[in-house]
Amino acid sequence: MTGRRRTRSTFRTNSPRSMSTGSTRARSMSALAVCAALAAGCGVVPGTSADAESGDVTVMTWAPEGTDATNKPGMPAMAQAYARWINSTGGLNGRKLKVLTCNDHNDRVAAAKCARRAAAENVVAVVGSYSQFGDDFLGPLASAGIPYIGGYGVTNDEFTNPMSYPVNGGSPALLAGLGKELAAVCGPVALIRPDTIAGDQLPQLLNSGLQAGGHAAALDQLAAEAATEYGTHTKLALERTTNTGDEKKGCVVPALGDRTNTFMDSFRRDREDYPDVRTATVLGSVDQTVINANGGKSGPYEDSYITGWYPVAGDARWDEMKKVVNEEAFGDNRIDPQDAGVQTTWIAYTVLKAVVESLEGREVSSTTVRRALDDGLRVNTGGLTPTLRWRFEDLLSVVGFPRLVNAQVTLQVVREGRLVAARKGFIDTTKLLENAAD
Repeated sequence: MTGRRRTRSTFRTNSPRSMSTGSTRARSMSALAVCAALAAGCGVVPGTSADAESGDVTVMTWAPEGTDATNKPGMPAMAQAYARWINSTGGLNGRKLKVLTCNDHNDRVAAAKCARRAAAENVVAVVGSYSQFGDDFLGPLASAGIPYIGGYGVTNDEFTNPMSYPVNGGSPALLAGLGKELAAVCGPVALIRPDTIAGDQLPQLLNSGLQAGGHAAALDQLAAEAATEYGTHTKLALERTTNTGDEKKGCVVPALGDRTNTFMDSFRRDREDYPDVRTATVLGSVDQTVINANGGKSGPYEDSYITGWYPVAGDARWDEMKKVVNEEAFGDNRIDPQDAGVQTTWIAYTVLKAVVESLEGREVSSTTVRRALDDGLRVNTGGLTPTLRWRFEDLLSVVGFPRLVNAQVTLQVVREGRLVAARKGFIDTTKLLENAAD
């Protein structure tokens, strides 16, 4: 999957006059055959934009849609809304933005196909996307020299591959930060997480925060990612976190992505038969819409701690994004401004805009985009993240996460049924992640 990078083959069509017509025809046919074998669209050099002549900037955004597990349809929808908005205001430094989308179906084969399509379409970057299969899509992107800007951060591959430019600390930062907060307020902690490769990484990350706060490791419960009910898991979690003799309430931490809501349906029914416990999770598994659907202030999330990468959705720093959604995607119920995926896509396109503007009218290609990022472009996201920069010296050097540049998270809490900031500013999880890697 990570085969050698394709290179351009140049064929001379002006053969010497002394060459016979048959020989010329044979060489021409040979050239065409080699072109067809190399790629669809002969003569396109990896690292250049297929729209160089028109001046368009073509990118791709992908995410799973219509699956039985995690779905993020708002991310490609946000990308398309962003393109409509930026093009209506003059484009990216005068260039039209073209957004291609792809559905990875929560499937490694489909994820690799999306990456190969990005290479075939000669996109200058994959921007603001979600996939659990980093080892399958980053190889083809690396072979084609295409940068991956602002992935959701669901896999460790996004923090190790040199073609990846993450804008947040991904699941590692969220879990580590949550563990640190729960250490001070929780008795026994039960983590319910997917029985997947991505899920296997979660216990160590949560435990790094718990243990930094002097707390015992979490009780690890594996669950099917696409289950339709979690009654067995809720009962087990409640049994393990109650009647333990600990003075502090036990804490139940579901980290099941879109299936967290399904888990809480079972949890709401079963918790009445057990002593009171506290719940906690990470943004991406829970947002305001999930809290509302589970009863708001009378539901199981009241008083829950939730870690996120960005300020709460009600923060004024999101006003420009909301304005774009209202103007360019009004009525599109795929886009929820409170969704962490939508927010990540917005920030990733903010990075892309800064890159193109920094090129000041010069060629926009995958090569020039990477070079701008690697050479120290500073991206101000309006306070939604710390200033982002991907020079070698800006990487946080966390073992296991060498591409990490932003390990800061926000702490939020559910009060009166509303997700609000539990404290001002960001929490730096760099040291916690270093401990997790030890």
